Amino acid sequence: MSDPSLWEQHAGWWQREFTDGADPEYEEQILPLIDHHLGDARRILDVGCGEGQVSRRLAARGAAVVGLDPTVAQLAVARERGGSPHYARAVAERLPCRSAAFDAVVMCLVIEHIHPFEPVIAEIARVLAPRGRFLLLLNHPLLQTTGSGWIDDQILEEQYWRVGPYLVDDPGTEEVAPGVELPFMHRPLSRYVHAMGELGLLIDDMDEPAPPPGFLAIATEYRDAAAIPRLMLIRARRV
Repeated sequence: MSDPSLWEQHAGWWQREFTDGADPEYEEQILPLIDHHLGDARRILDVGCGEGQVSRRLAARGAAVVGLDPTVAQLAVARERGGSPHYARAVAERLPCRSAAFDAVVMCLVIEHIHPFEPVIAEIARVLAPRGRFLLLLNHPLLQTTGSGWIDDQILEEQYWRVGPYLVDDPGTEEVAPGVELPFMHRPLSRYVHAMGELGLLIDDMDEPAPPPGFLAIATEYRDAAAIPRLMLIRARRV
């Protein structure tokens, strides 16, 4: 479990920079992907809901949505911004939900901030109904590894995307903005796949979308690496 005090401390930063239409990656890519994969789900659990933008989006499509988050400051804003989701304070390792209660669970850019992650997957499998869907969105486990990035080598006259150490679990912190340090746990993709498979969450779709135009327009340092995905989406079904 990550340090909840850090999330309380930086909740305002997240709300300003990434919610309520502020972030082109969410607006142009993440939220439409969630619509596509969960648009027909009726009972949805949003684990690590933050200030509720995913929950609100799904509820607006007619789903009954429960959003859970351990951060008081995020939940306060989620409730202020309204909509029909029900919000509660909880950690992902102990979901306060009955077994088989949902036909879909979404976890968006959360699992990398939790260590260990296996109890979370077990809880998600528990609360999913048979054939229910688990939608996991995370930073690309290979191409966004700590130490990865675009290299413009002036000596060798080469440009390439450097990949950091991939096979090594790396629990630590990352400075995601000046003065904002948050826990970030890199793991190889196989760790997630094995954990899900052991609990009957079998992958039936995956996506590695290119960065959207709105992101590339403001992230000038990424334009030369426009063919390098930042995000990975994994969809699994409970069997």
